[in-house]
Amino acid sequence: MRADHLRIPVGPGSVHVERYGHGGTSIVLVHGFGTSSFLWRGVAPELALRRHTAFAIDLLGYGESDRPIEADFGIAAQSEYLDRALTVLRIARAVVVGVDIGGGVALRLAATRPDRVRGLVLVNTVAFEDLPGRDIRTLQHNTARFAFRLSRGMFGAGPLLKPMLEESVAAPEHMPERLVARYLAPYVGRNGVQHLLDLARSVRVEEVEELDLASIVAPTLVVWGEADPWRSRDIPARLLHAIRGSRLARMPHIGRLVPEEAPEELAQLILDHVATLPPAPPAPRSTGEQVAIPAAPVPPPPARADNLL
Repeated sequence: MRADHLRIPVGPGSVHVERYGHGGTSIVLVHGFGTSSFLWRGVAPELALRRHTAFAIDLLGYGESDRPIEADFGIAAQSEYLDRALTVLRIARAVVVGVDIGGGVALRLAATRPDRVRGLVLVNTVAFEDLPGRDIRTLQHNTARFAFRLSRGMFGAGPLLKPMLEESVAAPEHMPERLVARYLAPYVGRNGVQHLLDLARSVRVEEVEELDLASIVAPTLVVWGEADPWRSRDIPARLLHAIRGSRLARMPHIGRLVPEEAPEELAQLILDHVATLPPAPPAPRSTGEQVAIPAAPVPPPPARADNLL
């Protein structure tokens, strides 16, 4: 299935969006650190085949989205950019699915703009004080270790990002060299390395830690790849306690990048979750389209549950 490629202005720049399908429920897919909308290539078509519309978004600064100079790439700002993107796409309410820091963006949107989020799916998400996380701290540590090679641009961001990608899957065959190269493509050369480090520095614990998760009203599914070496293993239980009515689906022998290792299983979990949501209100007859809710202004850059599986 071919995707429609869109450029959506969100304030300081434009984000790249790949849209699969038309009609049904709008499902927004948000990637994590070091990846891009490419992560969802095995999930989004499955959702579209079931008569939903899937939107795989490159967060600002990632993938094919713009990299505005001095823009804020933190989780709070990304949440506001996502809100603006929904307005431009004329999506009043969406099911938001987020992996890793994409889950943090989804959490923040659900907590601060509950009118935007019809349902929430959190896949090995960042949460609480577990930021910037062992993955980003390891990347920053390796910056000093490989300083000479990085300064010469000999291998781009490979020495930094490659180990993180390889350890984000449980089975090595799910992250072969060619796939690593695809994820490394946006970070070629010294400028790419510097941008990757800027993205890492933008991940700030207070932007997730301060959230009142008890305020989230969107039905929430927590999906957890249990072979994730980067995220704290107590996060799923803490999320279930904090978000009323949330549910948990554990995926044994799967790493953090669930969309890479188990795309069909994840797509089915998302579809099953969508099927449990209350019906969306009908669109106004005058237009036959969803009516966008105006986005909140983007702030200046900052100077219990049953186990399903």
